[in-house]
Amino acid sequence: MSKVKKDFDWDLVEGKGFGGNYTEDQKAQMEAAIEATLNSVTEKEVVKGVVVSKTDREVIVNIGFKSDGLVSASEFRDMPDLKAGDEVEVYIENQEDANGQLILSRKLAKVMGAWTNIEKALEEDTIINGFVKRRTKGGLIVDIFGIEAFLPGSQIDVKPIRDFDIFVGKNMEVKVVKINHTNDNVVVSHKVLIEKDLEAQRQLILNNLDKGQVLEGVIKNMTNFGVFIDLGGVDGLLHITDISWGRINHPQEVLKLDQKIQVVVLDFDENKKRISLGMKQLQAHPWEALATEVEVGSKVKGKIVNVADYGAFLEVLPGVEGLIHVSEMSWSQHLRNPQDFLKVGDEMEAVVLTLDRSERKMSLGIKQLTEDPWNKTDLLSKYAVGTKHKGTVRNLTNFGLFLELEEGIDGLVHVSDLSWTKKIKHPSEFVKVGDSLDVIVIELDADNRRLALGHKQLEENPWDTFESVFTVGSVHKATVISKNDKMATLELPYGIEGLAALKQLTKADESVAEAGEALDFVVTEFHKEDRKIILSHTRTFSGAPVEEVKVEKKKATKTTEKTATVTAEKSTMGDIGALSALKEQMEGAEREQAIKKLEKKSKKAE
Repeated sequence: MSKVKKDFDWDLVEGKGFGGNYTEDQKAQMEAAIEATLNSVTEKEVVKGVVVSKTDREVIVNIGFKSDGLVSASEFRDMPDLKAGDEVEVYIENQEDANGQLILSRKLAKVMGAWTNIEKALEEDTIINGFVKRRTKGGLIVDIFGIEAFLPGSQIDVKPIRDFDIFVGKNMEVKVVKINHTNDNVVVSHKVLIEKDLEAQRQLILNNLDKGQVLEGVIKNMTNFGVFIDLGGVDGLLHITDISWGRINHPQEVLKLDQKIQVVVLDFDENKKRISLGMKQLQAHPWEALATEVEVGSKVKGKIVNVADYGAFLEVLPGVEGLIHVSEMSWSQHLRNPQDFLKVGDEMEAVVLTLDRSERKMSLGIKQLTEDPWNKTDLLSKYAVGTKHKGTVRNLTNFGLFLELEEGIDGLVHVSDLSWTKKIKHPSEFVKVGDSLDVIVIELDADNRRLALGHKQLEENPWDTFESVFTVGSVHKATVISKNDKMATLELPYGIEGLAALKQLTKADESVAEAGEALDFVVTEFHKEDRKIILSHTRTFSGAPVEEVKVEKKKATKTTEKTATVTAEKSTMGDIGALSALKEQMEGAEREQAIKKLEKKSKKAE
């Protein structure tokens, strides 16, 4: 339709053969008739039009406006058979551009129409036929009404989809589940269509479900604790412990995805729709196949399938296991980590210690494959009293330490049998766990598996010599080691310790000796059996007499006392003097000899 100006100037044609015979009223009527043939259009809306003509570049469309509109021919590529007279929907972009031309768009009309259809589909919950264009991260891109919508992977099917590519290039029915107008995003779902169909089937299965019922299902998902089985609209869990009577670490060792398997219903919760399934229950328990020859004392072979802190499990048959407690792995009395003896996968032999077929429990031992060291024929001679050995310190206690002489043979070294000279309160002051120690057998009790050992007994008792060196009244250099509320500990020559009351540390200037000071001390008491020496520094300058403390001896009998009294009465003053001089001479020589002996031993130790 050619363009007609709205405010036509009739004066231009008057008197020139056109409109000259029209009155003013007739002119107004004609303008009104022309206006009536034109539509009133609004920009940014979708209208229907008729194709007037078509060229390679443009398509002219009449929408009933005062002028025809132009649309790019590229927007009709999906309509190769388009011809004049066909009706199409177009979008009014501009009523009049710079050239006075009406601008239309079929592409925008399709978009606007698509969004209208999408919103209607969401509102009315209708099913849309879409086309899967491509896969993307986490799902698929589906074309609906010319708009690209996102189909998440979790919304494709009720079961997990591992290969999205199989859907690309295919049609798929979907429902609109979400529209984000801010970002112009549309989310669709195919899963909701399947779930609706499955709901009736699921309810039917649940209504007919019963414990002990055997069903066929497909493995839809696999985890480290079990697999989920699709029973035809209802999912059930097959726990890893119910897959096989034998021990497995992961379901994939015996099963695979999409595999069809037979399962039995163990339990189900109708309210929570949880179904527990079993697979091993369809087979006889392997304990029933355990040979009758297997009994306490017999030997069995198997493979280690698990190692724990307390022991290891030996699989004799698939599903038949026995526990080897760590205490049954070695004759040693000291429990160690089971991994020190064996590891998963080891094949070995063991002895049956206990067997309960009704409870399906069995305990095994591997140390029983070797002879008990306490039952060896040479035990009494090998560890006879007085024999010397070297062992490893395995444990420390308040009263002593346990020494392992060989696997299964332990002995106790009491804390008092560690040193002749040092007063050891705890074995940790002398040795540590893992150290080697030379010992001598003090006592052997094979029946009760007891062995008493000593370390200090490897040397002569130096207190026999000290008795002659540290005589009462003798003076020795000593160092104050420590002090408490009442006593001080002193270090004497030859590595022995002595004691002194705090008041006996007073020096000539009335000050008190402190720890670390070295002073002369007088021996005031000597106790051989208690291995105790009492000293005093104050006596070195005070001149106070030192009362001699007699060495502990067996109590004399009354007869001996009488004899001594008679002898004393008969003795003359000359005899007593001579004896006293002889005694002092002998003690001096004995003391000198003892000192030389100690010095020789000290040099040897160095």
